[in-house]
Amino acid sequence: MSEFDYIVVGAGSAGCAVARRLSDHTSNRVLLLEAGEEPAGFWLHTPAGMAKMFSENKFNWSFSTEPIPHANDRKMIWPRGKTLGGSSAINGMVFTRGIRHDYDEWMRQGNPGWGWNDVLPVFLRLEHNSQSGIMVGKGGPQKVSDPAVKAALLGDFIQAAALSCGVPITENLSADGLEAAGMLQASIWNGKRQSAYEAYIRPILTRRNLTIATRAHVTRILTNGSRATGVEISTDSVLRQFSAIREVILCAGAIGSPHLLLLSGIGDLDELRAHRISPTLHLPGVGKNLQDHYSSQIKVRTSPRGSYNRYLSGWRKYVEGARYLLNRSGYLACGATLAGALVKSELDLEHADLDIGFRPISMTYSPSGQVVVDRLDAISLSVFVCRPRSRGTVQLASADPLRPPKIRPNYFSDPADMVSHVRGMRICREILSTEPLASSIHEELLPGLHHRTDEQLADYIRSTGKTSFHASGTCKMGHDPMAVVNARLQLHGMDNLRVVDASIMPTVTSANTNAPTIMIGEKGAAMILQDNDQG
Repeated sequence: MSEFDYIVVGAGSAGCAVARRLSDHTSNRVLLLEAGEEPAGFWLHTPAGMAKMFSENKFNWSFSTEPIPHANDRKMIWPRGKTLGGSSAINGMVFTRGIRHDYDEWMRQGNPGWGWNDVLPVFLRLEHNSQSGIMVGKGGPQKVSDPAVKAALLGDFIQAAALSCGVPITENLSADGLEAAGMLQASIWNGKRQSAYEAYIRPILTRRNLTIATRAHVTRILTNGSRATGVEISTDSVLRQFSAIREVILCAGAIGSPHLLLLSGIGDLDELRAHRISPTLHLPGVGKNLQDHYSSQIKVRTSPRGSYNRYLSGWRKYVEGARYLLNRSGYLACGATLAGALVKSELDLEHADLDIGFRPISMTYSPSGQVVVDRLDAISLSVFVCRPRSRGTVQLASADPLRPPKIRPNYFSDPADMVSHVRGMRICREILSTEPLASSIHEELLPGLHHRTDEQLADYIRSTGKTSFHASGTCKMGHDPMAVVNARLQLHGMDNLRVVDASIMPTVTSANTNAPTIMIGEKGAAMILQDNDQG
C-alpha cells in the first residue's frame, strides 16, 4: 500500500505518541517511518545499559557538532536515538516536566493552549505512575517509577540542597512544576527501560491500520504547490514514495525535522540556493533557535557506602548482572540521576534557572562518547543552566539526504550563560559542604579545589562540559518572522504538514526534555484529530 491517511516521520518520543493516538481511530490508516532498526539486545532494555548507548552504535545517529568557539573549539558527540523509540531508547530515562514558567512563557510568546494549566492534563493523561496523588497520572501508556535502589546519600543530598539553596523538599521533583529539591522518577518499570516505543507502540503492534517501516530513511517531503502530499524514502538504496491523504507529520526531532525540511526546499532561500536545492517555501527560521543544556560535573570521593561504583565495576558487576537477570532488581535496574534540585543562581531571580542532578555514581566521559564507571568510591553532581540564552543552528552540509547536517550549538555565545553556569558550580560546592551530606564527602576530584576563581571554573567548564542530550527549538512555535509552526503545530505557509517534536519548543524546558516531548506528541495528535474533524 502506498497511500495512507497520515504519515508520521520518525518513531521517537513524539512520533510514537502521535502514531498511537492517530491509530486509535480505526478508520485512519497510519504509516510510521523510522530510519533505524527495531530495538534489540540486552543493554538497550537494561537501565544501566544507557552508558553503552551514548557511544557509537547502530541505535545511535552519533552526530558530531562543528567546532564550538566558546568551548575551546571542541567538536562534541551528540547522541540521538536511531531506532523505534528514538532517543527515549538510549537516554538517561529521567522523567520530569520542567517548571510551570516554561509553558506559561510559551503561551506569553503568542502560543495559546500551551500554558502550564493547558499541558498539565496532558502530562497526567500520558503516564502511569508508581506514585499516587493528584499531580501524577494513572492508566496512561508511559510507565514511570521511583528508583529501584535508594542510594544511601539520596536523602542527604536532598536535605543539603534544600538547606543550602533555601528551597522546599518535594517527594516528586516533576509533579508540581516548582523550584524544589527532591527525588527524580524515571521511565523504568519492573527493572526495564520504558521507551516511547515500549509504552505506546509495542502493545498495539497487531493493529491493521498501523504500518511500521524500519530502515526507512525519509529523503524529502513531497509537495504540490503549498500542500504536502507525501514523502520519499530510501530503503537499501531503493527510493519509494508514499502519499498522505490528510497530513504528513514530522517527528524526526530537533536535528532531523529541520534537516528534512531543508532537503525538501523549505527554509532560508539563500541556504537552499547555496546547495542547489530548488526552493519550495522561504521559511528562514528552519534550523535556527537551536538550544541545548550544556552540562558540567563535580566529582567527589566518598565513603564506600555512598557510591554505587564498586557494584558496577570489577567482579561485583557480575554479581549485579546475575541479580538483575534473576529478578530485574539491583543497581542495573537504576538510571544514573536519582535526585535533583531546581534552584536560582541569584536570589532576586523570579524563577529557578539552574538544574542540579545527584548521581550516586561517577563516570569518565571520552571525546568519542564512551562512558566508563570510575573504579573508586565517588559520586557526582551535574549542573546546567535551565534556559540558556545562547542559540545555535542546524544547517545543510550537502544536498545529499544521507549526509548529516552541520550542528552548531554555539554554547556560551551569550556570556550570561557562563556567568550563571559558574554560579551553578559554586552552588554545587555549597551543597556538598552542607550537612547531612558533607560528612560523607572526603575530597573533590573534579574540578579540584585548585579551580577557585571564576575564570578557572569557566575554563574547566569550557574544557570538560558536554551535551545533556536536550536538543530543541529548531522549528520554533510562534508567529514572529523566525517561527516555523503555529500554535497548532502547522507549518507556516504549507498545508497538510506539521512538526510535532522537541524542535517546536520556543524555549527549552527547565529540565530533561523526554517527558515534555512525549507531551508534545500527545497534544499534537489531539490537535490533528480535532482539525480533521476526528477529535
